[in-house]
Amino acid sequence: MADSKFAKLTINDKIIELPIHSPTAGPDVVDITKLYAEGDVFTYDPGFTSTASCESTITFIAGAKGELLYRGYPIDQLAEQSHYLEVCYLLLYGELPSKPELIEFETRVTNHTMLHDQMNHLFRGFRRDAHPMAIMCGVVGALSAFYHDSIDISDQDQREIASIRMIAKIPTIAAYAYKYSIGQPFIYPDNNLDYASNFLRMCFATPTENYEVNPILAKAMDRIFTLHADHEQNASTSTVRLAGSSGANPFACIAAGIACLWGPAHGGANEACLNMLREIGTVDRIPEYIARAKDKSDPFRLMGFGHRVYKNFDPRATVMKESADEVLELMGIENNETLLVAKALEKIALEDPYFIDKKLYPNVDFYSGIILDAMGFPTSMFTPIFAMSRTVGWIAQWKEMIADPKLKIGRPRQLYTGAIMRDYIKPDNR
Repeated sequence: MADSKFAKLTINDKIIELPIHSPTAGPDVVDITKLYAEGDVFTYDPGFTSTASCESTITFIAGAKGELLYRGYPIDQLAEQSHYLEVCYLLLYGELPSKPELIEFETRVTNHTMLHDQMNHLFRGFRRDAHPMAIMCGVVGALSAFYHDSIDISDQDQREIASIRMIAKIPTIAAYAYKYSIGQPFIYPDNNLDYASNFLRMCFATPTENYEVNPILAKAMDRIFTLHADHEQNASTSTVRLAGSSGANPFACIAAGIACLWGPAHGGANEACLNMLREIGTVDRIPEYIARAKDKSDPFRLMGFGHRVYKNFDPRATVMKESADEVLELMGIENNETLLVAKALEKIALEDPYFIDKKLYPNVDFYSGIILDAMGFPTSMFTPIFAMSRTVGWIAQWKEMIADPKLKIGRPRQLYTGAIMRDYIKPDNR
């Protein structure tokens, strides 16, 4: 970062010089760390939408250009040419691996896919109808109770083994949560399979019937993992960093990220999108819902269209649409009513001037929900699969934060608008 530029802020006739840092990409950043000490004021930024909370080298988003880079590599290139575990290596270590490095990394991950056998009893403590995300939060947090040799964050080796364990075990936890919710026995990992295929098998195989993973489905699942692996300083990533800033163990930090991801405005968007498609029901009802979406007085909102960060298009959606078309053709369900509604809505969004002007293009949540539904996943599993994908991004961000010599515990300030000091009055005198 270059500190040769400064912003001058005048507060009550006092001039404060604030350094301006220039990143490798993106807008300059005004450093306000001394603003309170020298000016006795805070900044006010609800949602932190104009605040850089950290310095990072992992992921970059150029919303106006529709650009998403992992360590400098465009997301479309990685989704088309790479695969998820190679992307995991890239996010964790900063560079693409050599072939021997990739083989060694994949072997390390594969050797940790099993859960401690006693952890299987945890699942039975949940109600059978518990949402899989509730189970994910609990079980991931409980990893710290079983793997004591990887919770000392001051030990680099322990941080490393914790990272590998979480990437390896999160598909097993998600698959077990799904199996538990439908009353089927757990299927242990098969380490002869690749990461995506192993997850699909754990979800859909049974003890009496094997499940042969179709390569088109495995490819689509791998793309879902890759496209959701990291997304800069979003709500859940910021949650992981904030939890980690206190010195919490890595399993607790990832559990906090999962809890944040559960919200419908974040990781639950693809679930909300499919529920919306089912609410619309049939193609002939689309005009009614389009009219409602255009009516500012109507609370109805179209889910799966537009994006808070991407202003023109979601770069992940192009790749996801390709996989959606492949999966729907494979499954032979082009005439499914929900999918017909999705296709018709997609066409409208790409042609209707209202959608074009408002930049309400189909985003990655729109297509990923369609794919997961076609594969046979219930909507309740959409967010757990998102959590699986994002785990490596959370870990990479957490490791980067822990290694930062400037690390401080997170402590946002506030604009207080409550009562000023007043004396307590006993109940009889009120």
